Amino acid sequence: LNIASSSSIRSSSCRPLPCGNTANAMNMVPVVLLVAVLCVAMSALAAAVVDGCNLTAGFTKVDIPESSFVVQSPYNVPVDQRYRNDAATGVRTFWVYADDKPFNTVTPTNPRTEVRIRGYDYSSGVWQFEGYGYVPSGTSGASVMQIHNENGGTPATAMMLHVYNGTLRYYSGEVVEDCVYDRWFRLNVVHDVGASTVSVFVDGAPRLVDVAVKPTESHYFKFGVYMQHHDRSGCMESRWRNVSVYTKPY
Repeated sequence: LNIASSSSIRSSSCRPLPCGNTANAMNMVPVVLLVAVLCVAMSALAAAVVDGCNLTAGFTKVDIPESSFVVQSPYNVPVDQRYRNDAATGVRTFWVYADDKPFNTVTPTNPRTEVRIRGYDYSSGVWQFEGYGYVPSGTSGASVMQIHNENGGTPATAMMLHVYNGTLRYYSGEVVEDCVYDRWFRLNVVHDVGASTVSVFVDGAPRLVDVAVKPTESHYFKFGVYMQHHDRSGCMESRWRNVSVYTKPY
């Protein structure tokens, strides 16, 4: 894959990673190979586990139109150069480069290509995000899913899930899931607003349970890729399908 120096004409999703830097890519080869070997073993083990847990039982599915899946991507390039929604497969592919612009000319935040689910902000009850995610080998230093608080809220997020070198983490800290590279995983995130807690499940298994979060006025879900501040690759990519939102009152 030949990547031109100008970010405005780079239109393919990231393969290989990191994009456009051969030296860095070669340096990452041993790490990527080691992670790939470990992931094969872990995926084989996970495939042997049958999940009989219906995490959405008791919830009501929210009917969200496609128009509410609003893409935020670098302001200086067309959306289709950082995002693809394949109607045939239902897979949404997000990618962003480390030197991309923010999603508008006002914010000083890092580059991102994310969907912000608009029109379904919530301030009470229990809300659940469910989706199948996929992170290609090499992507590092990116948030792939978050619960965002209202604009101007402190803190800005109730929860973020970052990928660093093949590991999914709660922000930059606690491990949520090892070996997420090159496989589909089911992610369920449950936010109990009244209790101010968040729980995270991967492939039906609890990974974080009732983690305390700071209450703010309202919240909404986001997913895709949003560059973070360390261990980041030159290009970051994630794919998502079958994303749904559920809710239940107290």
